[in-house]
Amino acid sequence: DGWYELHKKFGRLPMTTILSPAIAYAREGFPVSEVIAYGWKLNIPGRKKYPGFLETYTIDGKAPEKGQIFQNPRLAATLEKIAKNGRDAFYKGDIARTIADYMQRQGGFLSYEDLAAHKSEWVDPVSINYRGYDVWELPPNGQGIAALQILNLLEAYDMKSFGFGSTAHLHLFLEAKKIAYEDRARFYADPAFHKIPVAELISKPYATERRKLLDKNRAGRSYPAGNPVLESGDTIYLTVADNEGNMISLIQSNYRGMGSGMTPDDLGFCLQDRGELFTLEADQFNTYAPGKRPFHTIIPAFVTRDGKPFMSFGVMGGSMQPQGHVQILLNMIDFGMNLQEAGDAPRIRHGESSQPTGEVMTDGGQVYLESGFHPEVLRDLDQMGHHIGVSTGGYGGYQAIMYDAVNQIYIGASESRKDGMAAGY
Repeated sequence: DGWYELHKKFGRLPMTTILSPAIAYAREGFPVSEVIAYGWKLNIPGRKKYPGFLETYTIDGKAPEKGQIFQNPRLAATLEKIAKNGRDAFYKGDIARTIADYMQRQGGFLSYEDLAAHKSEWVDPVSINYRGYDVWELPPNGQGIAALQILNLLEAYDMKSFGFGSTAHLHLFLEAKKIAYEDRARFYADPAFHKIPVAELISKPYATERRKLLDKNRAGRSYPAGNPVLESGDTIYLTVADNEGNMISLIQSNYRGMGSGMTPDDLGFCLQDRGELFTLEADQFNTYAPGKRPFHTIIPAFVTRDGKPFMSFGVMGGSMQPQGHVQILLNMIDFGMNLQEAGDAPRIRHGESSQPTGEVMTDGGQVYLESGFHPEVLRDLDQMGHHIGVSTGGYGGYQAIMYDAVNQIYIGASESRKDGMAAGY
């Protein structure tokens, strides 16, 4: 439905033309890259129990190897129906009936009526100003404003003077992330079911109040969620820009790699598993309810300067996404890196914060660092009370386009952590 909403407002080409390359790739196949082959193989064991999964997503019962051609003629046929008959082919036609029948056989609750009633929503993004740059994110039920909250907390510090990769840089980032994620756990949910105090959460006075919790010399083991009513009142990311100045920041995800694994009969796709981010605890904002959208992690980002487009970007990776957004912006705005350097620089990831599903951080969580940070900094962080964990990187996957207003050109950037490329036309 989102495709057709965008097409109705901005599209010029017929949908049959727009979807024809995807249909061709599905029918004729494509060589599987090394990164995708690795992830594909990891996801087969946990999903092969679902009817239709092995038939759709394996070759002779095995994940495709690097360089092997993978074809999905079932998906090609599904896309052809959508291209010919529009959004109703998916939500009200045979595709919807097939999905509903499959879900009923698996013991699920999704019905034909649920699909027929679905409608995408236009949402106004929200922004804060960070050192002269307006950073835009989507409001809940996603986690985009966590990046804005972290930036607000860090704005009071002279990050440039600390230098990239310094103990102060990493410590302040980690503590700001922990504080923001307590609000993420407490308040981020479907605004149709709860009043989410978005304006207050991303306000400068609220950041000033929350910043008082931050110890510049010691890692916090736990933080309370704030009171934002103050007394003063597997994911893909792509970005595209054209010669008329339009820029799009888009992210799509089934949540975990290959989603739920539930693959409706002969349709060529599996269903997402975002419902995992509901909780059954009655006192939580993200308690499961009919017609309710779960908290989700996918967040495209956009930056403007003086009211004009400056940068469209995203960082894949679940709870890493707000952390990645902040690190990219710090790298460019505070540490003077260019668009490509900002993505190539080593990253840090904090895990095991309190969660929207009810889990509570009590021991400070875990800190994971990519290679490239000085060993002395790791020792300093450990002595400050941070728990340094061991994990395989890389963290996130970054793509970006920046508009150079002086030369009136676009600059693209991608990185090696994921499959991706920057291409001009």
